[in-house]
Amino acid sequence: MNATNLILTLLSVAAIAAGQVLFKLAARAGSGGGLLDLLNPWLFAALVIYAFATVLWVWVLKSAPLNIAYPFMGFAFIIVPVLAAVFLGEALDWRVLAGGVLITAGVAVASWR
Repeated sequence: MNATNLILTLLSVAAIAAGQVLFKLAARAGSGGGLLDLLNPWLFAALVIYAFATVLWVWVLKSAPLNIAYPFMGFAFIIVPVLAAVFLGEALDWRVLAGGVLITAGVAVASWR
């Protein structure tokens, strides 16, 4: 994978992670009154970011093999808990950090060419 594809892949992963935090904010904004309760600016922002991430991902796949690019999506499992801790006040313990180290090792092995 060349440097441009790597940067675009990581940007796509970061956008997916940001979208997850926005989905959580959309869920929090609802008062439990039903599906229409979720129609709020957080949800629309998450959908826009997901659309951007999807277009970016398709762009990456034009020139990068899926079996090389896809393991990088594992980084979302690291980024999301960190963003949730920073922006949502959720707990971040050693297990998440240990898992992050294992995921990083897995991505390195899977993408090593």
